[in-house]
Amino acid sequence: MSGYTGSKDDYLKRLRRIEGQVRGIARMVDEDTYCIDVLTQVSAVTKALQAVSLGLVEDHLSHCVVDAARESDDAGHAKVREAADAIARLVRS
Repeated sequence: MSGYTGSKDDYLKRLRRIEGQVRGIARMVDEDTYCIDVLTQVSAVTKALQAVSLGLVEDHLSHCVVDAARESDDAGHAKVREAADAIARLVRS
């Protein structure tokens, strides 16, 4: 079971909203909307995706990492390393 299972519906709702925003950006580009207006919307989508990412990281830490740490030190360390690697990828993007 994933750490976000309890919040799955909320995540899906947010992702659908983001999907709609991305379609709106594509429509703006198709309609030759002013560059700054398009960039403003890209920024909003980026922030929304970052919020989803942070929520998933928090869920992963509070469920998956904690459960693994209770299982054994080695399992806990492996999950912490996995989380640190995922966070590093998020920070680089």
